[in-house]
Amino acid sequence: MRKIALRLAVVLVGVCMAGSIAAAQTSSHAVDAEGHQWWQHAVFYEIYPRSFADSNNDGIGDLKGITSKLDYLKDLGVDAIWITPCFPSPQVDFGYDVSDYENIDPMYGTMADFDVLAAEAKKRDIRIILDFVVNHTSDQHKWFLDSKSSRTSAHRDWYIWRDGKGPGEPPNNWVALFGGSAWKFDPATNQYYYHYFYAEQPDLNWRNPAVKDAMFDVTRWWYKRGVAGFRLDAVETLFEDPGLHDNPILRPGKNAYGDPIEKNEYNTKLPELHDVLRGLRKVADESNGVLIGETWTADVAELNQYYGEGNNELQLPMDFLFAMINKLSPVEFRKQIAAVDAAAGWPTFVISNHDIVRSYDRYGDGKHNDQIAKLMGALYLTLRGTPIMYYGEEIGMKTTPPTRKEDVKDPIGRMGWPEEKGRDGERTPMQWDGSVNAGFSKGTPWLPVPPTYTTHNVADESKDPNSVLEFYKKVLKLRHTNRALLDGNYAALNESDRNVLSYVRLYKDQGVVVALNMSNAAQKVKLDLKHKGFVSIKNLLATGQSEAKGDEVSLEPYGVFIGELTK
Repeated sequence: MRKIALRLAVVLVGVCMAGSIAAAQTSSHAVDAEGHQWWQHAVFYEIYPRSFADSNNDGIGDLKGITSKLDYLKDLGVDAIWITPCFPSPQVDFGYDVSDYENIDPMYGTMADFDVLAAEAKKRDIRIILDFVVNHTSDQHKWFLDSKSSRTSAHRDWYIWRDGKGPGEPPNNWVALFGGSAWKFDPATNQYYYHYFYAEQPDLNWRNPAVKDAMFDVTRWWYKRGVAGFRLDAVETLFEDPGLHDNPILRPGKNAYGDPIEKNEYNTKLPELHDVLRGLRKVADESNGVLIGETWTADVAELNQYYGEGNNELQLPMDFLFAMINKLSPVEFRKQIAAVDAAAGWPTFVISNHDIVRSYDRYGDGKHNDQIAKLMGALYLTLRGTPIMYYGEEIGMKTTPPTRKEDVKDPIGRMGWPEEKGRDGERTPMQWDGSVNAGFSKGTPWLPVPPTYTTHNVADESKDPNSVLEFYKKVLKLRHTNRALLDGNYAALNESDRNVLSYVRLYKDQGVVVALNMSNAAQKVKLDLKHKGFVSIKNLLATGQSEAKGDEVSLEPYGVFIGELTK
């Protein structure tokens, strides 16, 4: 922890900077002429700070590293960066165990470094979104240290403390997501505390109004510092059944950690969580902030609940449905797009993140991976809604999991090996160039750089007009400048086609057609557009030999065609 005097000095400097940043940010959130908020047209980009850019060569990425890459992000076409937790933390779960919500972990820099990042991002019209861990804190947070000090401490009821069923017996059968009982016994006070994740991540008691007030104030503190919003971590887990009923067993057998496979009926998705989301949204609205939700669901009806009645909860609940489709299937994608397009609020599309195997590997066939990477980029960047990119997706970064247990850094990989290898593979360092360590660091990177950095890196792909990176740049430029892609309605075409996914985006008298060949064979598709008043298609962007003649599109294997409709 910093000395108090140093922190006060940093805060005093930061307040002056943050005031001007926040004021400028507030004015930039105005609704456009079409009635859209800025985030509806924005492209978000998730940065895992440990792995993005290392400015001091200690092997771990940092805030100065992010600042040094803002020009790259601007040139790419990014409007907002979501930074996963960079707060002080013992790093049990790589930052998702927060010990101080209003500071920066020394491994990432200082509050002054954050203020510089915010100011430089503002100059480039890039907004900053922070990852807010709402369900739990670190067991080293001052609130929990006081909570466990005695049964009568001021913060005792800020966490979930309960007596056991009997000697050595936890209060119920709930299992932690990362293995073992969700209850840890504290001999000093002779009670158990609840933790949905690791034991070092005790759950906050959101039924206590003091917890709600304190956490809402955290968001106000950051809004004043220039933050444009928050990605809310693990929102489904905020509340637990006060009666502590046992969870039912979902099916026979054991999970990767040797625990029973439970249905989390009494400790996830309780209706009270929507009260908290409405409260956080009210605070966000005070600063024109945006809230993104980690809303794991395969059901659009459930997704709709996170928007809230009258859209008064999350503006951008994440649609993970794409991430749950593990093969290229026009039928499946068409079904999911239609469902999300008809959702109660603005769609939000995700194909990869720090917890999910990269799309390059989920859909790649080992031979056409770069073509498929372009195809997936064209898909989620041309739909109606807000896309959230994951760093490295734009260069075709590959998931590279460890091959030996002794090399695993992610605790869930160490505990669940070999069935659960952890999430190291999707968190490897960003590949900037072909030099040692891919230009990420001159030190030893905290995770090994994948060997593919010699063929997939920013420097080399920037010189290759046919690279994944250059294709992403072209799609993003088109997305930002074409009115049909910005504001047009979505309509599926050729809905019985099992090889090609095609659709139009229509805005007033303008239209854009997108055709994506999800097969390894060349395809031709005739698009019936006459009933919409269009007669032919003009090429805007295509891969390889894909092209349109009249109303017929020819697509190479895994080919992409984006065209402007003409009358």
